[in-house]
Amino acid sequence: MKTMKIVVFLMAAIFFVAGCAGLSDTQQRTGTGAAAGAAAGAAIGSFYGSAGAGAAIGAAVGGAGGYIYDQQIKSKDKAYKDGYEAGKKTPTK
Repeated sequence: MKTMKIVVFLMAAIFFVAGCAGLSDTQQRTGTGAAAGAAAGAAIGSFYGSAGAGAAIGAAVGGAGGYIYDQQIKSKDKAYKDGYEAGKKTPTK
């Protein structure tokens, strides 16, 4: 029975991730992190008798991780663009 719940939950997570086509990059990364965290949390929680609590904790941690990852990627992209623009303004010899 527990295995069936995990399979159903994983299938729901897959459909959730597949439905992210119209979302922003931040929403996609945060949602993907939450879904992956929930799946991992449910799997780990099922070993300790509380897949639901594990999924909730995993979703929160995964969502936060996805958001932090998104902000790091945006920071890196901004630094690249700033450097590119600065290079364009430098006079050539």
